[in-house]
Amino acid sequence: MGDLIAWLFSFFILIAVLALVLYQLMCFLDLETDYINPYELATKINNIMLPEFITQGVLCVLHLVTRHWIMFLFCLPYLYYNVNLYVHRRHLVYATEVFGELSREKKQRIFKLVYLAFLLFFSIFWMIWSIVDLE
Repeated sequence: MGDLIAWLFSFFILIAVLALVLYQLMCFLDLETDYINPYELATKINNIMLPEFITQGVLCVLHLVTRHWIMFLFCLPYLYYNVNLYVHRRHLVYATEVFGELSREKKQRIFKLVYLAFLLFFSIFWMIWSIVDLE
């Protein structure tokens, strides 16, 4: 039963990270269609980045603490990438440079979205596996 609760927490945390990345992607699409200005985009994205990093870190630690080794190993590259971005201060979006980096930033968010969808698929798989294992 405890394993199922851990998978449910993992599922909801993963949904939260997905929502944060999807929000960032929508902000970039809004900039591309000229619904928001670059300064507003930079403020929105920069305010969302740290909660995304923290939430993904919590997800990785949850898998480590609950001894879900495969999911921990799947989450580790994404955590390393986020820590690397944060340490080198490349996680910030600057309003003056946003149009030059728009394509790269969108591709980065789409890659994150695909990777998180991959993690979500495996999380749902292991959650169902733990439900079947209870019976």
